[in-house]
This record gives sequence, structure tokens and C-alpha cells, in this order.
Amino acid sequence: MTPQKAMNRALRLLVPLILVLASVAQAEKRYVDDVIYVPVRSGPGNEYRIIESALRSGTPVEVLEKDEETGYSKIRFGDGEEGYIATRFLSAERIAEERLQDVQEQLTRTEDELSQAQSKLEQSRSKLEQAQQAKQDLESRLEETNNELERIRSISEDAIKLEKRNRELRKERQELRKEVELLTNENQRLEDSRESSFLLTGGGLVIAGIFIAVLFPLLKPSRKSDSWA
Repeated sequence: MTPQKAMNRALRLLVPLILVLASVAQAEKRYVDDVIYVPVRSGPGNEYRIIESALRSGTPVEVLEKDEETGYSKIRFGDGEEGYIATRFLSAERIAEERLQDVQEQLTRTEDELSQAQSKLEQSRSKLEQAQQAKQDLESRLEETNNELERIRSISEDAIKLEKRNRELRKERQELRKEVELLTNENQRLEDSRESSFLLTGGGLVIAGIFIAVLFPLLKPSRKSDSWA
């Protein structure tokens, strides 16, 4: 076998292997470093001139065309400049560093919101405790008010009873006063009658005494007449 035939045979064996390896390579996932600098060329291939040597990963670009054969895409970047970049460097998502930064910013905002929420919660808890204390104070004052009202009601009932008894006593006093006035008048009348009787009796006794004093000597016999007898 000549060397040329051996080389052809080897190529025939290697081509399927290369195709298999290429398909496997295409099926595998690959991750590019987050921070890389990609050159932008004037055409779709490494042989074209570099017009931008350091297009940082994460830079937003506008894809104008995609060339599946060359693996390059035509892009617009910066202030309207156009060029070609390997399609494998393009991603529909932002790089992990920027997403991580967004997540960190979101986490910071969330922590701030959580801190504010905790502060509001503490304020609400403090207001709730104050409201509960105020409620207890009001309940205590209400109980005291009820007790005072009950005491006043009891005093009012006693006062009503006392007023009723007082009216009864005033009525009894008026009746007693009337009876006293009647008794006083009757006593005065009896006193006047007694004095009149006393005067009449005294006058009668005086008249009787005078009458006796006048008639008694007349009824007594004289001594001269006795001697005559």
C-alpha cells in the first residue's frame, strides 16, 4: 500500500470521528469567563482587520446579521459603529457579574425594605402596647365610674327614702302642731274658766261671810233680854 493510499484511508477513518467529536462538542454546554474582552473585526473571520480590540463582556450590542457558516454575527455597538464578532460570544442574557450585581442591589433593597418593615412592626407593636394599656386604663376607669354610679344610685335611693320620711315627719309635725294649738286653746279656755270659777267662788264666799257677819249678831240673844226673862 502506497503512502498516499494509506493517508487517504486514514482521512476516511478520521473524518467520521471528527464529525462525531464536533457534534458532541456542539451538544456540550460551555461557560465563558464573565469578564472577557472580545475583538470586533471588519468582516466575518479571523483574517479580517480588528476595528475594536477590547469590547468588554456584558456590553449591549444590536445584532444585525448572523452567518451560520462563518460563526460570526454583524453587530452595531457604541455610537453606531458596526463590525463582526464571533457569535459564540453573544448571549441573550446578561453576564453573571451584572446579574449578581442586580441580585445584590435587589438584596440590599430587600434588606432595607425588611429593616423598614421591622421598624414599622416595632412601631406598630409599640402602638399596640400603648393601645392595650390605654384600654386597660379605660376599663379601670369604667369600673371605677360604675362603682361610683352605683354608690350615687344607692345614696339617691336613700335620699329619696329620707325625703319621703322627711315629708311624713313634716306632716306629722304639722298635725302635732295643730293638736298642740288646739290643746293650748283648750287649756287657755279651761284656765279662763277656772279663774272665773275661782272668782265666783271667792266672791260667793266673801258675800257669804258678810252675810254671816251681819245676820249672826242679829240671831244671837242679848244678855239684857236674858235677865228679863
